[in-house]
Amino acid sequence: MNLSLRARVTLTAIAVLLVVLPVTGLTVKAVFDAQAERSLDSLLTGRAQLAQQLARQDVPPVNLVRRVEANGVRVTLSLRNGRVLGAPPVEADGTVRQVHATLQAGQQTKGASLVLTADTALLADASARLRTVLLLSGLAAILITALALVIGMRFALAPLDVMTGLARSIAAGRRGGRLQPGREDTELGRTAAAFDEMLDALEGAETAARESEEAARVAEGVARQSEEAARVAEGVARESEEVARVAEGVARGSEDRMREFVADAAHELRTPVAGLQTAAETLIQLGPDATVAQREELELLLVRESRRAGTLVADLLELSRIDAGLQLHLSPVDLRRLAEAQAARLRLVAPDVTVDIHGTATVTADEDRLTQVLTNLVDNARQAGAHTLRITVAGTGVLVEDDGPGVPPEARERIFSRLVHGPHSKGAGLGLAIARGIAQAHGGTLATTDRPDGKPGAAFHLRLVPKNG
Repeated sequence: MNLSLRARVTLTAIAVLLVVLPVTGLTVKAVFDAQAERSLDSLLTGRAQLAQQLARQDVPPVNLVRRVEANGVRVTLSLRNGRVLGAPPVEADGTVRQVHATLQAGQQTKGASLVLTADTALLADASARLRTVLLLSGLAAILITALALVIGMRFALAPLDVMTGLARSIAAGRRGGRLQPGREDTELGRTAAAFDEMLDALEGAETAARESEEAARVAEGVARQSEEAARVAEGVARESEEVARVAEGVARGSEDRMREFVADAAHELRTPVAGLQTAAETLIQLGPDATVAQREELELLLVRESRRAGTLVADLLELSRIDAGLQLHLSPVDLRRLAEAQAARLRLVAPDVTVDIHGTATVTADEDRLTQVLTNLVDNARQAGAHTLRITVAGTGVLVEDDGPGVPPEARERIFSRLVHGPHSKGAGLGLAIARGIAQAHGGTLATTDRPDGKPGAAFHLRLVPKNG
């Protein structure tokens, strides 16, 4: 990891050459040797055929030997009368290639024995010279390539140096600079274009931060209006109390719970709104004298509190959907696959938490809603301090066990109420209420008990009733 990009590319190219050149050289040498052997065999065979043709033309033996002889080919002709013409006979060994033939025509040559001899030492010498040439040319190619890469990489990576300089200038506080590549259909061109887009987004975010100061002032007005709305809601609640006195006892209890829920929801919303107001007022007070660190901290607070308020509103809307009758999209759902997806997610957000999955089952249910329930149960266990989770899948539902502090018996039903915070809860207290509502929409239940194996911790059992898709 300590090598520069130039060094990596250079070493990689040289390594490729070190592999390709020997393979190419060995291939060339093998082809040369094979072709030389075939050429020698063809030469000897051709000379033998020429001798047969000259014998049919009744060429005298002396002339036949002289005409058949060729550069590197020795001819020995033994006539029937014992006379030997041409080169003296040579015994065949590893360095000599011979072809024997008996002449079939001619008054003096019919029945004569013809021996053609070729010395293969010339082929071995040529092969050795070829090997030397390939070795020297390969070394020269490697040296020339290395030198060319060192020089060429300086020019090839020059755009990266420009990009680095621009990034440092942006980090130093200078804005407005852009790479503006001439071509965007190359790798460096696409990278430079993406870099310019990132700078545009960065400067746009800074502009948005300035605009958020104005939005914070508007939010302050909205907060005052929400307080007025809360007073109006309080009046409405008083009127609803009058109506509740006429209604039956069950209706009175339901309205009391609704009033408590609205008040708690208003209280929960007031906290992020107050955080937004505080951050906005601080930004306004600091003005242009605010440091970059202060501005980033306040902007982060604005985003966090806005996200918190948005999550609470989304949960409240989810509860309203459940109260109105949740619409389910039923399909076959592999429960083990959902559990494995949760384990994969935990490996990213909480690597210290171990998840064991047992069993397999497929049910007919709303896959997205079951994923929402499992996510809530797994996150609650992680926030409670659990280090090991066990998820058991069966056709009747899912059992999630953890080794956390557990849930006291007196709180096991209360934690499923709306806006009830457990001792380790970090949310608005709506997650388990939503999870139970989804379970009930499937015709099932969601409850917590001690772990079946008696070990410390909690067990949440999601029981499902089979649905007909």
